[in-house]
Amino acid sequence: MNLTTAQALWLFLPSLPVALFVAWSDLKFMRIPNVSVLVMLAVFLVAGFLALPFDAYLWRLLGMVIILIVGFVLNALGLVGGGDAKYAAAIAPFFSGHDLRLIVLLFAVMLIAAFVIHRTFRRIPFIRRLTPDWKSWDAGKDFPMGLALSGTLIAYLALAL
Repeated sequence: MNLTTAQALWLFLPSLPVALFVAWSDLKFMRIPNVSVLVMLAVFLVAGFLALPFDAYLWRLLGMVIILIVGFVLNALGLVGGGDAKYAAAIAPFFSGHDLRLIVLLFAVMLIAAFVIHRTFRRIPFIRRLTPDWKSWDAGKDFPMGLALSGTLIAYLALAL
């Protein structure tokens, strides 16, 4: 990992509630609110500035711009939702480019786990009764990607702790 424990803590603590909210919102509404994306960006702008060397901070912001452009292209092609693309860009600077293999592995694991758990839970009557108004249960082929994206961020920062 390319983060010290202290750096990870600075990034993890303020991002955790936002990441959990995004996962919940995407499950319940199949929507990632723009305000959540902006709050996550603000968290990085402040916490990242305090926790990271300035050159690393700037490189990570450049990474965010790249992910935003890629996300917009993928959205235009109908491959990802707009909220997913914006949220992926907002969380991108929390990750170090030096950890790309780990990030891809974590995302793959989180995506598969989130998909299997979501598809399994939506078939369990007890779970459905607890969450009767969650749009993601009846979204057909659509999937609440905010769950996997948030899981990836949380796991990455937790591993650095």
